[in-house]
Amino acid sequence: MSISEILLVLRRRWYLMAPLTVLGLLAGAYLYVKVPPSYESQSSVALLDSTAVAELAPTFGNPISNAGGALVVTADVLIRTLDSSDAVQDLQGLGVTDPYTAGFASGASGPLLTLTVTGVDQARVLRETSTLTTFAGTQLAALQLASGVPEQYRVTTEPVVLPQTPVRQSKSKDQYVAGMVILGFGGGLLSSFLTESVMLARRRRPFGGARINPWPVKRATGRLLGRSLDATAVLTGYLALALFIPSDLALPALGGVGTPANVFALCGLIWYLATWFCGRIVPAPGTRGPRLAMCVLTGAVLCSYVADSLRSSSHEEVLGADRGLIGLLVWVGLVVLTSAGIQDRSRLDVLMRRLIVMATIVAALGYYDFFTETNIADSINIPGLHASVTGIEAMDRGSFTRPRSTTAQPLEFGGMLSILLPFAIQQALDPIRRQLHLVRRWGPVVIMAGALPLTVSRTSIIGAALIGIVMVTRWGPQRRWTAIGLITAGVGAMKVVIPGLIGTIITLFSTFLSDSDSSTQARTVKYSEILPYLSERPLFGRGFGTFTPDLYFFTDNQYMLTAAEMGAVGLVALLTLYLTGIHQGGAIRRLARTESDRELGQAFFASALVALVISATFDALSFAMFAGMFFLTLGAGGRYLAFLRQDAATAGTPAVPTATAVPVVPVVPVVPRPSSTPIPQPVET
Repeated sequence: MSISEILLVLRRRWYLMAPLTVLGLLAGAYLYVKVPPSYESQSSVALLDSTAVAELAPTFGNPISNAGGALVVTADVLIRTLDSSDAVQDLQGLGVTDPYTAGFASGASGPLLTLTVTGVDQARVLRETSTLTTFAGTQLAALQLASGVPEQYRVTTEPVVLPQTPVRQSKSKDQYVAGMVILGFGGGLLSSFLTESVMLARRRRPFGGARINPWPVKRATGRLLGRSLDATAVLTGYLALALFIPSDLALPALGGVGTPANVFALCGLIWYLATWFCGRIVPAPGTRGPRLAMCVLTGAVLCSYVADSLRSSSHEEVLGADRGLIGLLVWVGLVVLTSAGIQDRSRLDVLMRRLIVMATIVAALGYYDFFTETNIADSINIPGLHASVTGIEAMDRGSFTRPRSTTAQPLEFGGMLSILLPFAIQQALDPIRRQLHLVRRWGPVVIMAGALPLTVSRTSIIGAALIGIVMVTRWGPQRRWTAIGLITAGVGAMKVVIPGLIGTIITLFSTFLSDSDSSTQARTVKYSEILPYLSERPLFGRGFGTFTPDLYFFTDNQYMLTAAEMGAVGLVALLTLYLTGIHQGGAIRRLARTESDRELGQAFFASALVALVISATFDALSFAMFAGMFFLTLGAGGRYLAFLRQDAATAGTPAVPTATAVPVVPVVPVVPRPSSTPIPQPVET
């Protein structure tokens, strides 16, 4: 369905589209005028060790230098005390009536707390922040006094950052306004095409249910708006936006989920629904697997959303839950477009080839980051887009700068390349592409595989190792030993070209195995920190998208994050997604009749297995680019499996003679008999 056809449908249903859109605009304007701006003030408080403990070695009287694990636990107790209902009542008696939050300072590894107050009166917010800062110290002293701690052993608080001048916060207001406008426009679109679908069904009845269009559209051939679109073209636009625009750039009103690629994916979902309602496209048969897995995920997200609404969540958590629903719609759109929207296998092959070409360009930009010790994404500025993640800088490990290309973080860069590298290998080995030059076939493999160790991360190396184990072991002896030789030569060449890189990676894993790595220890500490949240809401969690680092802390583990946000139900949904991808890869390989299809099934199997394993090393689905590539390949695997099932069913069905091959018996004239018996009629076969 082309854009001109969509516009013509909206013009026919103007009596639905126009009023709802105007209502959304008026509601947005009302909120913009009537909702007062909010102001936010912050202060920072540090916990200092007792004087008696600080006199001992190694601090020798300097309490600031002793900020170990015991003080972190004390800070956690203080935070929970400030969040209790008793503390809220006490603060209300002191005049603190606006919402406030208390939590660990962002990026801090010690007992450093950030206290935040949000309200509509600037002077009152500043006054309440000062009251909250003083109350934190008195509350800590009261806790220790009630426990009978001697005075010389009591932990004290010291303001590090005094209450700051309240800053106007327009983001939440803009989000409400944008939400009302989007709700009105989306409601108009949905009602228009639903009405069009009903009217089409009614007009088809006199024609015996034939799938015709009672209102033929005059297409503007040769023009941009008149060109017919298909799912491959829509998804190509999504890939270009997702891979070439830095994933941390987003629309301010939508937060981190409002990247241009995600907005385009939502538009693609609307295009599919419009085309489906008008009878121009039918969901491909045999592709329900990935969509059923998405139904399980949707149910878990909705249950967690309800669980979040039933607890006393903060305003930031409510906004995070709303952003989670938008992100879920984006993922659903990608799976639906790839699994149900693509009707021809050649178009799906085109999409996968375009994906690998674009990913190769992203990997090549990673080389630029590594050797120039910069981040190319920092030099990309697009009007109207703002960085959703502040403070992203070039990350170093050892003496090397870790590249991130257009992704938000080196872990996302390595994880994204890890799940796409199997498809680059499959396309290089495809017999159909053997006539292409060697560089065109194997260039993407070399570039993407070579970029993985440049990230100097365990995630990338684990992903590359899994790909080698899954794919190389399934090859024949000649190809297997050739691949092992090339991998060995590549490692040796990298050792010569980039001295110290291989040694740094080996040290990274050796410190991990000996439990002497600082990043590993930081993750281990978070396991114990997150247990109270898991035990508090074990079934449905705190709400999808609410466990943000600004309010809590980084989890660096997708399973741990899912358990906190969606509970046990969410973990089941997440594992269902990964296992669905693994099942699809294995089923494609079992049904394959050609070597190319067997390699394709193994690529899907390896990609899903890599996603399953590396999700334990970082919060994978929190990154827009990685999540988009995963759900796109999940839907593509379901579509390839349907194509192979159709081929297998066609091959196993006996041939039926066509109408032209049926012999016709000549008509023999019959002499009428003088009787009342009905005259037999000649029969044609």
